[in-house]
Amino acid sequence: MSSALATPAVHPGPPPRRPAIGPGTRPPLERSRDSVVSGVSAGLARHLRVSAGSIRALFVVLTLVAGAGPLLYLWLWTLVPWQPGPAEPTRRAPVAWIGVSAATAALPILFAVLAVEARDAWMSRSFSPALVAVVAVVSVLATVSGCWAELVDRRDVDRGARHAVAVRAAAAGILIVVLLAMLPRVDSDGIVALPALIVPVAGLLALVGSALASRWGDLSGERVRRIREEQRSAMAAHLHDSVLQTLALIQNTAGASSEAARIARAQERELRAWLFDGEAHPDSDLATDLRDYAAALELDYAVRIDVVSAGLSAEQASGELAAAARESMLNAARHAGGDVSVYIEGGSRGVDVYVRDRGPGFDVTAIPDDRLGVRESVIGRMRRAGGSATVRTAASGGTEVHLHVGGAGDARG
Repeated sequence: MSSALATPAVHPGPPPRRPAIGPGTRPPLERSRDSVVSGVSAGLARHLRVSAGSIRALFVVLTLVAGAGPLLYLWLWTLVPWQPGPAEPTRRAPVAWIGVSAATAALPILFAVLAVEARDAWMSRSFSPALVAVVAVVSVLATVSGCWAELVDRRDVDRGARHAVAVRAAAAGILIVVLLAMLPRVDSDGIVALPALIVPVAGLLALVGSALASRWGDLSGERVRRIREEQRSAMAAHLHDSVLQTLALIQNTAGASSEAARIARAQERELRAWLFDGEAHPDSDLATDLRDYAAALELDYAVRIDVVSAGLSAEQASGELAAAARESMLNAARHAGGDVSVYIEGGSRGVDVYVRDRGPGFDVTAIPDDRLGVRESVIGRMRRAGGSATVRTAASGGTEVHLHVGGAGDARG
């Protein structure tokens, strides 16, 4: 049983830190997650230790040489991975709207070519290379913009689904305008010349296909998440009936102050967090921070700390209230030991934190002047933050530290 208690945490932790890059080591070839378009130029510049502007200039020069620039760019875009990171990549350039704007700006050129060719009866019954080229450019710009918004920008936190719908609607409108402009060019036999019409039709089909592919990906991802959650629930039920009950039995049998009980409690916390919190790690709010701090204290002191929260609170772990609460928990673990309870209550009048222990208690006024732990780290810190801190000792023993920070509806604030 002791070997089972010494096993490492079950839940996956943060990824290991990457080794530092020395002065003679070339950085890995990875696309930057904070990119202008795709992160290719920034990633290649970092790998070669040159400026990103010089890499972009190189792509422009290669474009003039038999069109090698776009091919190299697409090749790197396809094969070079993103830099590791928890968030989705972001793109500063509005690529989709730039494409839609370019396609819209090319529409007057299309109408001008149609007007010129309408003067000649023979040209009005055919499709000249100039007309085919303009139709192709407008259609390709609109199609690429709509597909980019649906397949790329939709996952960007700065843009999202509403942006994708707007761009896709604008791109579809441009393609419909092109089709309507071409319909009068039907010849007397009712046969439509395909070279200038197949591109906008294919563009509309591509927009529909990209939207369907995106929805299918969302549904597949939701199905995978649901299956994982069901598996996690089944595993949680099984482990609750076996491992968690065994860990609880060890704690009750060994006593709160024993080494075995502390290790069992730490393993129980980590296992419960992995089973019931899922893969999504919440933001560092007050309750989460104090629970993590309680788990750390239980490994260092002969103490058992229960953290309970109620109500709604926007208080963050970086605030003065959290720092004062951590100091109060540390004092309780260091001087009282045994069982310590932490209660967090949030409401319209503010946030209250109660730290109670079952130790012998102490008198705040009897603390020497050179001992500033409670006087400055708790009471003084809360006073400077606009809150309050009170320390009470019961006649039967035990100490309660009450911390309060007022909210918007607190008359004292």
